[in-house]
Amino acid sequence: MADERALDEVVTFTSDLIRIDTTNRGGGDCQERPAAEYAAARLAEAGLEPVLLERTPGRTNVVARLEGTDPSADALLVHGHLDVVPAEAADWSVHPFSGEVRDGVVWGRGAVDMKNMDAMILAVVRAWARQGVRPRRDIVVAFTADEEASAEDGSGFLADRHAHLFEGCTEGVSESGAFTFHDGDGRQLYPIAAGERGTAWLKLTARGRAGHGSKVNRENAVTRLAAALTRIGEHEWPLRLTPTVRAALTELAAVYGIETDLTDVDALLEKLGTAGKLVEATVRNSANPTMMDAGYKVNVIPGEAVARVDGRYLSGAENEFRATMDRLTGPDVGWEFEHHEVALQAPVDSPTFARMRAAVEEFAPEGHVVPYCMSGGTDAKQFSRLGITGYGFAPLKLPEGFDYQALFHGVDERVPVEALHFGVRVLDRFLRSA
Repeated sequence: MADERALDEVVTFTSDLIRIDTTNRGGGDCQERPAAEYAAARLAEAGLEPVLLERTPGRTNVVARLEGTDPSADALLVHGHLDVVPAEAADWSVHPFSGEVRDGVVWGRGAVDMKNMDAMILAVVRAWARQGVRPRRDIVVAFTADEEASAEDGSGFLADRHAHLFEGCTEGVSESGAFTFHDGDGRQLYPIAAGERGTAWLKLTARGRAGHGSKVNRENAVTRLAAALTRIGEHEWPLRLTPTVRAALTELAAVYGIETDLTDVDALLEKLGTAGKLVEATVRNSANPTMMDAGYKVNVIPGEAVARVDGRYLSGAENEFRATMDRLTGPDVGWEFEHHEVALQAPVDSPTFARMRAAVEEFAPEGHVVPYCMSGGTDAKQFSRLGITGYGFAPLKLPEGFDYQALFHGVDERVPVEALHFGVRVLDRFLRSA
């Protein structure tokens, strides 16, 4: 089991990493190198030989390998990203890059997404070095850049240019799973991610006839774009159940003693109450307009108008997504992918999933472990190019009223110290058994 020093270190490392501002504003505006050097130094102190890799100066990734005792076993990838989304200090109770530890809570941007998991990985690896522990299978540790944007400087670059560092890896674990979900009625659920919707960030372009704002114009690019966005925003997507979502609904229904009727999923979700939130965003494709850009003067009708749409599609439903976008945009608005990544599926009956389940249940016997599909995406998408099956497993035991999912990219992001301790213990238990 992880020692007391590991419990202290995970708090220190989380706080230290938060204080290193790795804000990713997109368009290449980020510098992960200081955080990468920090992580590499902690790994080197544990006797590993980390490699620092960059596609773009300052956009640094770290990769290291722990050799296992069974050279015939498949390797396991354990990865976390170093960048974070922007934070407006004026909106926060504490400075978002203070890393302040107050009343048993670590505050700051990245506390849950995902410098906490980065710190857990470092703490476990260092505890093993002190204890002389070697895993059964090789474990490749990777800390990546650029996850909060395109991943081109991070996991995409690693998968495309440095695949040899991940030789033998067949499975990987990373963020967004094994956290406490309180249903409000006393039950504690621990969802482990075994799938992700595909990413489809779109650029829509409407073209029309430029002219004076006082004249009649039936070819107004702004009007055409607005109409397309309204159709997209109001579209009702049909139900589509992937194997992971089916498993999630089946296991949740069993927890609540509800008959699993997948012929009326909306009714089943209603019966599940709060727990249905774990599934409701992943039973359909989605497309949400998020940005618009048109015109340069109030009395000039522009010849072009542009918008962005955040689209997500389920495994096996990409063709449906494309065809629907063609229909909803219509003949006067074109669309293209600005960022496009695959949907993922991972088996929930695998030995690795069973070991993750067992590790959580050992330290949270009152909890119910269930599979789920992420509505968004992670670096697992890029690593899947290497044949690596990805799971979301960043364990945290959270108190009731602590809305974990709302803190992702939210104001006053924070994580309890006890949650970090739980995470180290569970991660240690899982990796020892993996």
